[in-house]
Amino acid sequence: MIWVYYACIPLYFFGSFRWPLLVAGLALELVYLAGRGLTLGRLPLIGPQDTLAFFSCSVALMSIPFVFSRELRGNRSFSWGCGLMAGLFALLSLPFPTLNMPLPPVLDTYWFELHVALAFFAYALFGVAALLGGMYLNGGGRNLLDLQYRAALVGYTMFSLSMISGGIWGYYAWGTYWLWTAKELWTSILWLYYSMYLHLRIKGPAWDKAFAWIGIAGFLVTLFTYLGVSMLMRSSHSF
Repeated sequence: MIWVYYACIPLYFFGSFRWPLLVAGLALELVYLAGRGLTLGRLPLIGPQDTLAFFSCSVALMSIPFVFSRELRGNRSFSWGCGLMAGLFALLSLPFPTLNMPLPPVLDTYWFELHVALAFFAYALFGVAALLGGMYLNGGGRNLLDLQYRAALVGYTMFSLSMISGGIWGYYAWGTYWLWTAKELWTSILWLYYSMYLHLRIKGPAWDKAFAWIGIAGFLVTLFTYLGVSMLMRSSHSF
């Protein structure tokens, strides 16, 4: 099945300026993840290889509603940007080994899988929002800011649900809803950051450029929460 995964990467990188090829890349990546899931008997969400692949797929999947939106229909820059982002994270996953062991007992619950899947969907939407903010700063219309806000709002909602399901998972796993780990602290920082960011929208047109820039910076905070904390800090759950 790994050849299916290899095949989706060039589709993302070199063909996604046309949306049918972006969809084709997404379809191949979904086939790969489904095949791994059936082989493992669980969602492939353990270790950097699987999580980067899942993140890549989430970026492509979350971009599809925007690709077909009235504001972006026919916009090759957006589909190419999403394909580039999805392809980059898929490529980053390749040096890491796949982890094929069964879930440890502490992770063997639907709450864990729901928590992680929602988090990655939210991360992907924060990435889409950052891309839309960059397109606005590059001379796009104000409607791109409205789309940026919608992407971040839906991502924020999913992220909030991820935190709730993560707390329930933590209670079943460790007997507490909260552990003072680096991952949980940065998750809270990310949630507070986007709470602030979404409230800035009410300040009106004078803050449009700042709103776009803060949305872009938010994706950097997202990447640090996901990758930076996992690689640089000790935590009870790194990936």
